[in-house]
Amino acid sequence: SQQCFMESRHCLAAASVIFSQAGQVPSAEDNETEQDQQDLRQRKAEIARCWIKYCLNLLQSARKLLEDNIGELDPDRQLELKAQRKKEEDEKEKGRKKAVLFGTSDICDSVLAMEEKVSSVYPLDFQEAREIFLVGQNYVQEAKEFFQVDGYVTDHIEIVQDHSALFKVLAFFEEDYERRCKMHKRRIDMLEPIYADLNPQYYLLISRQLQFELADTFYEMMDLKVAIGNRLEELDSHTIKKINSLAQLAIKYYELFLDSLRNPDKVFPEELEEDVLRPAMVAKFHIARLYGKLITSDSKKQLENMQTSLEYYTFLVDYCEKYPAAVRAVETELELSKEMVGLLPTRMERLRAKLCPFI
Repeated sequence: SQQCFMESRHCLAAASVIFSQAGQVPSAEDNETEQDQQDLRQRKAEIARCWIKYCLNLLQSARKLLEDNIGELDPDRQLELKAQRKKEEDEKEKGRKKAVLFGTSDICDSVLAMEEKVSSVYPLDFQEAREIFLVGQNYVQEAKEFFQVDGYVTDHIEIVQDHSALFKVLAFFEEDYERRCKMHKRRIDMLEPIYADLNPQYYLLISRQLQFELADTFYEMMDLKVAIGNRLEELDSHTIKKINSLAQLAIKYYELFLDSLRNPDKVFPEELEEDVLRPAMVAKFHIARLYGKLITSDSKKQLENMQTSLEYYTFLVDYCEKYPAAVRAVETELELSKEMVGLLPTRMERLRAKLCPFI
């Protein structure tokens, strides 16, 4: 969190090296109990989890540096940072390397060799990001060997969520929309089975996190398919079907998330708790937008979708009028919702006029 990735990597490399040696040193009696073995396995998995976080944080920090105002990769910024890095890199490394070194020269060599397996500088393109991603993914497998679903439900799910987050941030660096879509599909394939097996009665918070992440992933995939469709001269039926299917799946999971906020009598809360305020509002906003993206040649159905869309946008506007403190959490979404609440009724009127020209 301090952006000191070189130091973090050094500490983690030292931990890995010392740990690998600990397994080789015979104890005085050399009769390690099963419990000792279990503890060692757990420590190894915990170090692996720290490496996952290292790779994830490094990729996410790079993303923040490189994204434009709509969350896409900014090529000008990319070139600028590459030039800047070339200049700074050598000086920085020399100065900081002297600052912290562990142990004897043998250990130093081993730690150095470990460090060289993964970068400590921000990745600035897909190739660099992929190398860090692959290191993180290897540690995901290692951590999952110990933290299995039986006995370590929460830990196991957190590791899978980190794996999904690694794919998500790698997709940011990928320029090809189809390949980006495939990466998000990998996230769906790892998250859906876990969600299906989870009892929300005992794991409500995790269940909500998964519902929201699945909804968001389907939403991103739908956006990508729309962008792919926009490049075609004419939308073919397969692309239309895919866009609608992804939009409906996103709506399904956002609705499941919103339903989880209802009280036992199935009533949606009058005022939302602070920790769920932004996700609930974003879910409402995204559902409104998704209904607007559904493609149908049936004008009556189109009118219904626009009506549903308007209801969700209106909810957002009305809620923020009633609870002004909520505005800060959803400024961008609120602005767009107000715009849509102004535009949609006119569009609907036009469509109704087309539907009933003889009335």
